[in-house]
Amino acid sequence: MASTKKQSTAQAGKKKNTTELTGDQNAESGFHASERLGQSLQRVLVDLVELQIQGKQAHWNVVGTNFRDTHLQLDEVVEAARRLGDTVAERMRALHAVPDGRTPTVAKTTSLPPYPDGEVLTTETIDLVTERLDATVATVRDVHDAVDEEDPTSADILHVVLETLEQLAWMVSAENRTPA
Repeated sequence: MASTKKQSTAQAGKKKNTTELTGDQNAESGFHASERLGQSLQRVLVDLVELQIQGKQAHWNVVGTNFRDTHLQLDEVVEAARRLGDTVAERMRALHAVPDGRTPTVAKTTSLPPYPDGEVLTTETIDLVTERLDATVATVRDVHDAVDEEDPTSADILHVVLETLEQLAWMVSAENRTPA
């Protein structure tokens, strides 16, 4: 009998939904990021967007010895930053936070230093890109513990970001290293 009453109530609710939904019925359900969590993920996002843009700038303007290898390696950095940034932004949306990758926001809030204009030698490009990879890693490490405290799933995404960028930093920086 109770089951029939619940079913009737559910059917009545469904009929009501065919017209206009109330604010409660439109409310998104699930876990909602706190302001702090959203801001932490936003910091990572803007650095990844800026890393992608600066990586492409470097890709277009690198010159010198080992040009082709450096040119191709920069595309790997750009692709990783794009893919990781998309993952972070989509995680933000899943948590009902609003990612902001607009140019003025990125320019104003990134922790990456500006990239030089004009042609840049391959050896200098390697150092500049490594510095930007390291800066992005530093941002991720800076927000990691607070993110992990509130949302371990988002922290898992940050682990992938760290793993990927630290590997790229090692591989890119190796171009200018000499054996110890």
